[in-house]
Amino acid sequence: MIRHIRRFFAKLLILACIASVIGGGVAAFGVWYISQDLPAYDQLVDYYPATLTRVHANDGRVMAEFARERRIFVPIDQMPRRVINAFLAAEDKSFYSHPGISVPDILRATFQNLVNYNSNRRPIGASTITQQVARNFLLGDELSITRKVREAILALRIEQALSKDRILELYLNEIFLGGRSFGVAAAALNYFNRTLDELSIAEIAYLAALPKAPSNYHPVRRYEAAVGRRDWVLGRMLEDGHITQAEYQEARAQPLATRQRGPSDIIRADYFAEEVRRDLLARFGEDQLYRGGLSVRTSLDTRMQEAANRALRNGLIAYDRRHGWRGPVSRIVVGPGWERRLAQVHAPAGLAPWRLAVVIALADGGAEVGLTDGSQGLIPFSEMQWARPWRENQRVGNPPRNAGDVVQPGDVVAVEPIDPPRAPVAAAPAGRGRAQTAALTTVQPDTPPTGEVAQAPRARQYFGLRQIPNVSGAIVAMDPHTGRVLAMTGGWSFDGSQFNRATQALRQPGSSFKPFVYLAALENGFTPSSLILDGPIALDQGAGQNVWQPENASRTYLGPTTLRRGIELSRNLMTVRLGMQVGIDVVASYVERFGIMDRMPQVLSMVLGAGETTLMRMVTAYGELANGGVRITPQLIDRVQDRNGNTIFRADQRECANCAGLTWRAGLTAPELPDPRERILDPITAFQIVNIMTGVTTRGTAAQLAALGRPLAGKTGTTNEAKDAWFVGFSPDLVAGVYVGFDQPRPLGQGEEGGRTAVPIFREFIAEALRDTPIVQFRQPQGVRMVRVSLATGQPVRGGERDAIMEAFRPGQDPTSGNTILDGGLPVTQTPGSEQGDSSGLY
Repeated sequence: MIRHIRRFFAKLLILACIASVIGGGVAAFGVWYISQDLPAYDQLVDYYPATLTRVHANDGRVMAEFARERRIFVPIDQMPRRVINAFLAAEDKSFYSHPGISVPDILRATFQNLVNYNSNRRPIGASTITQQVARNFLLGDELSITRKVREAILALRIEQALSKDRILELYLNEIFLGGRSFGVAAAALNYFNRTLDELSIAEIAYLAALPKAPSNYHPVRRYEAAVGRRDWVLGRMLEDGHITQAEYQEARAQPLATRQRGPSDIIRADYFAEEVRRDLLARFGEDQLYRGGLSVRTSLDTRMQEAANRALRNGLIAYDRRHGWRGPVSRIVVGPGWERRLAQVHAPAGLAPWRLAVVIALADGGAEVGLTDGSQGLIPFSEMQWARPWRENQRVGNPPRNAGDVVQPGDVVAVEPIDPPRAPVAAAPAGRGRAQTAALTTVQPDTPPTGEVAQAPRARQYFGLRQIPNVSGAIVAMDPHTGRVLAMTGGWSFDGSQFNRATQALRQPGSSFKPFVYLAALENGFTPSSLILDGPIALDQGAGQNVWQPENASRTYLGPTTLRRGIELSRNLMTVRLGMQVGIDVVASYVERFGIMDRMPQVLSMVLGAGETTLMRMVTAYGELANGGVRITPQLIDRVQDRNGNTIFRADQRECANCAGLTWRAGLTAPELPDPRERILDPITAFQIVNIMTGVTTRGTAAQLAALGRPLAGKTGTTNEAKDAWFVGFSPDLVAGVYVGFDQPRPLGQGEEGGRTAVPIFREFIAEALRDTPIVQFRQPQGVRMVRVSLATGQPVRGGERDAIMEAFRPGQDPTSGNTILDGGLPVTQTPGSEQGDSSGLY
């Protein structure tokens, strides 16, 4: 009996061995077969995950981020140890001891999945961090046994090829943690607006809780689950000895509170950022821009950019209000449920930071309005008095007498919160045929469910009536010595239109072009005191062409007038005569030298600014006048570094041969750097034209700037039919330009010239930009002779003359040099000072 039993077990053992060999062979063959087409894991040796490119202003504030995946790469040796420990505790506490797979975890997961076999639960895994790296980088998320086997094989091979720290570095920078965040550094900023070394233990634990299923632990929508998972991670950290019992208790007691970036962390400069993006794309290509993790330091000055945004916005609003109210954004039915209907109204692009509101009722004091949250407030009639009805050709109707002349119940309008008015403004009762109300009868929002505790009444809200301008414009500010663009706004709203009117809009500059005609004259025998006839002119344009009869904007004539006054008062006829005398080919050479146009058409109307250029080009050209006549190139990017901190682009290419090894000490003289800039204009000529242009800002077409009490120079510009309004001006160390006009060119309306439309924008900007800076005079080059002359005649005067000014002359010249009257050798058909024609001209 015993012998039979022994034989049975011997046979059974033999069969088991045979089965094991066959099973092992099948398994080995299966592993071999599956591993035949495995991805090449050696690519991970030199792999760097795609990281976002961050663009910074000159003070380090973030302006923009460009990425396909929101990720910030942090080397493992820069990763805080507590962050590493939290993820190891949550995901793979035996990471530094296993060979790539964890057999105990596999057995435990297998048993649990067998227990849950007939349930609808998703099978649980036992993936180590190495296996997750294999899946995330090489395999994908397919749920199958084959994928798990391939994942295990790759994990074993990866462990042979890479160090543990390199594997962990890849994992912590690649893992998706929700909210478009890839990697722990991006997630720390996204959820808590903190860098990794600023995170609290509770915040670190929450991030470590996310890899399994970020959407299941959303900090707002799934708050309880998120806190529970965070606390579980804290328990694992305590169990593994990474935190103390006191730290554990303190972290558990903290609420899960996310933080968004505040205004102090970011700067809104969308048009500037888009120009930077285009530049980076052209320099480095799409892959580097969106995956390369570049760090870009720009020239943008945050204070000036905010001032530019505010000045342009205020200027466009002021223009828009002068030309009337175009009506409500939309209309809805007023009655129960109006909040829901209001919320369904599509907000027009460019509305922010204003809000939409619906007019609920009218009253003698204004209009009662409601917002989407059910709150209500009053638009006082004082905030509507600007809203005269718009008429064709930018004209307006009669002023409103009451709120009913502007809005009606059901009108959806843009509003902005304002401070309570100091005293109510009475308005005439609504006229017959208008909606009438006695007291402020309002439609109440939907009644809350019975049993809700009534809230204390909120303080009365007041709003201003607003309207998104349909005119647009741009402003650019630049350092005239370097070309660094310090601020740029290319329109009312980037959300409404990404078309950058500072760099892309080709427009006629009008009289802002004239200084370049006059400086050509100054370099070709004229002086600031030269006399040019300001009188009517008629030019034969050739066979089959009409006679050209340009006009001054005022349609008056001053007779013989100094070259200086021609600029200050923007006299068209004097400019035409100068252009004819100097030669249109000579004028074109200066225009092209300053980069205003690449090829200027050589026709005489060009001297009045009839060609097309951009605001950026005009500001650059004026900067070259301000800096004494050396070439500059607009520059938005100061420096670019790659993901490892290596500088791969630097705008300042000057070399300092003596700087190496220098350390600062008291009395050390800064080394002189070479100036590679090309001189394009004689510095004396540059100073002469700048000195003349200061007259524009003190007594000319931009005289309102004199109130700022600073040395400023510039020139207004307005085109035919006032389709475009310009002002470009500068101090000794800052140049800025403003353009206002419609995207589809049409007249801005009566009286809308550069001095009224563009100069106030420049004034608001320059006042803020130069606030708290010392007053600096324009720098006078060597060789300039300053002579006291009469403003009216340009001739030398003795002391005591009221209209005397200091005029700049080059060596060998004086006010009497070449003082014959330039009349162009053309017949004067009318007496100077008389009226002629109906052509508006450019001014």
